[in-house]
Amino acid sequence: MKLTLNGREIEAEAGRDLLTTCLENGVDVPHFCWDGDLGSVGACRLCAVRVYDGPEDRVGRIEMSCMTPAKEGQRIETADPEAEAFRAHVIEWTMLNHPHDCAVCEEAGACHLQDMTVATGHHTRRSTAPKRTHRNQDLGPLLTHEMNRCIACYRCVRFYRDYAGGADLEVFGAHDRVYFGRAKDGALESPFAGNLAELCPTGVFNDKHWSRHYARRWDMRTTPSICAHCAVGCNVTLFERGGTLRQVQNRYHGAVNGSFLCDRGRFGMLNAEASRPLPRVDGAVVGADVALEAARALLPGAIGIGSPRASVEANFALRDLVGADRFFAGVTEAEAALVGRMAAILAAGPARIASVKDIESADAALILGEDLTGTAPRAALALRVMARGAARDLAAEKGVPAWMEAAARVAGEGRRSPVALVTPLPDALDPLAELPLRRPPEEIGHFGQAVAAVLRGGASGDPEVRAVAALLRGAKAPLVIAGAGLGLAGPVEAAAAIALALGPKARLALFAPEANSMGLALLGAPGLEGAVAALEAAPAPV
Repeated sequence: MKLTLNGREIEAEAGRDLLTTCLENGVDVPHFCWDGDLGSVGACRLCAVRVYDGPEDRVGRIEMSCMTPAKEGQRIETADPEAEAFRAHVIEWTMLNHPHDCAVCEEAGACHLQDMTVATGHHTRRSTAPKRTHRNQDLGPLLTHEMNRCIACYRCVRFYRDYAGGADLEVFGAHDRVYFGRAKDGALESPFAGNLAELCPTGVFNDKHWSRHYARRWDMRTTPSICAHCAVGCNVTLFERGGTLRQVQNRYHGAVNGSFLCDRGRFGMLNAEASRPLPRVDGAVVGADVALEAARALLPGAIGIGSPRASVEANFALRDLVGADRFFAGVTEAEAALVGRMAAILAAGPARIASVKDIESADAALILGEDLTGTAPRAALALRVMARGAARDLAAEKGVPAWMEAAARVAGEGRRSPVALVTPLPDALDPLAELPLRRPPEEIGHFGQAVAAVLRGGASGDPEVRAVAALLRGAKAPLVIAGAGLGLAGPVEAAAAIALALGPKARLALFAPEANSMGLALLGAPGLEGAVAALEAAPAPV
């Protein structure tokens, strides 16, 4: 489909919102409420453009580009004088009650509100009326709250409630007294609350650790990294100044974490650094050179204990240093064997290994024994996206595109992609599940094998087994998830059997306990019991 954007003919996807079309073609349109992951709601009214229906239309009309679908033959003018004046008025009333506290605001210099205000040319407050003020809340140890900066874009509640499934952040009030917060002070309960600090365009929510150890963006050095707090491998950016870690932010990766990060990944390493290294020899603080000499003297009789949180390269270097016969995995023999079995299953390839994006695009899922929110939080967030897939499909059948988020949610009300959850205890994902089932840990593997048998054409007297099998058999892109959370091989073996029985359409996700448990398993080292035995046989110097 072709349309004309600022006098230039472009190719565009029919039915896509005009704001996305403009941005993808290098034309910046000011906006607040729109977000690529959250879609369009038309709350801020800042993305106004003039739209002409075709070459015969000489008048056109002002439209909100985020709420207007692209059509064949349209002409879009983003620099139309009336549209620019409209956007300038929107910014002026948006800034009417803003505290103008850029000099002391953590967001200054990396603030979306600043960028949009400059883009529209607003620079003077004409009103002399008193500004509306709000009371801030204590939202726990992770986030600050400064409601006077709020411009009511609704990004926070749309992510927190509609995307991440949280229930304790609400919007209160009306007109110019809208308030975003909890019913009362207290820590936000969602494990994804930290994303509010990045989503908020104005600094209402901010990283509390960064606020305490503040540095301007241009004074910090950044480096790309990988989160080491679970096996998903989310991409992050580390912000450092003066040798101390100041902030961790999400780094977009379309196939892994996308735009969001869990709170463990965002805040987990911020309070774990010493102010300076303190090497000691015989209890006394010494310099690095003395410490290295002392370590070198210990090496001939030392053993090396690897870590499932260290990189393959670091573990290999340690093994090379102490010798393969003196290197041990930093996990129990049972965990090492279980993770090794998981690696062997994935290498054998009973099904395609599911990425986070595969989880989001599945249309049915079975979780066997794994507390996914605890083991792999970003995958749990992806499962919430997956559960809304059927609602998006129903909305599309009614002619409501997915990017028109609020309307699509209403049009798809009551429809969910089926999720079956088999765990020993109630789980955070139970509200998503069509079949939230409880089984003792030792029985979950047997339950899964029974499902696999039914999928292969067998029979079962258990109606829950038959229900789960029917749920997976009817799916076009079924997903099976298991992991090492229970410390048992049964759920892992059963997940592989189910994926194999489902055939090529299936996706399999096996989550290891730590960030590099798989890498450590591939080195094939004995577990900690072997390290204890080695020390008892020939004590290493300390």
